Amino acid sequence: MSLAARIAERIRAEGPLPVGQVMAAAVESYYAGRDPFGAKGDFITAPEISQMFGELIGLWAVVVWQGMGMPDRVVLAELGPGRGTLMADLLRAARQVPPFRAALEPWLVETSPKLRKAQRKALSGEQIQWAARIEDLPPGPLLLVANEFFDALPVDQYVKRDGVWHERRVDVADGAFGFVVGPPATPDLAPAVAAAADGAIAEICPEGRRIAALLGRRLTAEPGVALMIDYGYGRSAAGDSLQALKHHKYHPALEDLGNADLTAHVDFEALALAAMPARTWGPVGQGDFLRALGIEQRAAVLTRGKPAEVVADMVGRMHRLIDPHEMGTLFKVAALAHPALPPPPGLDG
Repeated sequence: MSLAARIAERIRAEGPLPVGQVMAAAVESYYAGRDPFGAKGDFITAPEISQMFGELIGLWAVVVWQGMGMPDRVVLAELGPGRGTLMADLLRAARQVPPFRAALEPWLVETSPKLRKAQRKALSGEQIQWAARIEDLPPGPLLLVANEFFDALPVDQYVKRDGVWHERRVDVADGAFGFVVGPPATPDLAPAVAAAADGAIAEICPEGRRIAALLGRRLTAEPGVALMIDYGYGRSAAGDSLQALKHHKYHPALEDLGNADLTAHVDFEALALAAMPARTWGPVGQGDFLRALGIEQRAAVLTRGKPAEVVADMVGRMHRLIDPHEMGTLFKVAALAHPALPPPPGLDG
């Protein structure tokens, strides 16, 4: 039985389901059995666009490690590591600073057997360990990277009617899913969102807040920095951001559940509040962040003496990462850190 059929059956038995429950089931099913990345998949992430992305994060991590006092052991963890491309590029850059590379204990937080297989291939020759949950990471100083991780966590949605917030739910009729207004609710919303006009939709990501709180406690107890890169809001805002991608094109969010990439914008302000008393740096636009790390200089080095078509391809990939009309402003970068650590590179402006 397909996921859509199972959800429809459950709705007929229990009534309309909260948006977050439907999204959680769809995302779990989607990632469990496929490799969704690249030209043959549904979307492409920054590490797959250019090696420069992971390399620069590797050099960023060197500077952060130095600011941590250069501990001789540090847990390097990536959440939602995709095919392992970012970690592979990061570790290659880390080898430029042998003491840093020697200190790293790389971990990937991944549950998908198919993606773990791809990660093993990309990282063959590296001593990598896997964890199913962030809670399973070993103790110690932490450097954590989460690129396009939080956007895939399920969101609960609420709609305002006659001054009252109601849970938004998913129903099924004539074989098609649709949104309906559920019972009244008292969601924990930022004041600016709570004051939105009738008809507004608000989103909360409970799992994102839980993970941010967990990281906040850990990063306050011992040195460490968690880098978050995702598309979303710098400040909490009302709006329906639930969206799906299939074959690199936008797709109706409730159509073909489990067979399309379902995501929602990340509320960076909510994550920062949940992570307190850890300090938050940023968010800044991805373009500004990568420029500050030297992506333009890195592109010049990589293209020196290369044929014109290689130069054009490299420069085009760079602009896709940093251009305001591409990923440069929609994608944002923030870091959670131990309060005593210096500002992370690219986030200290």
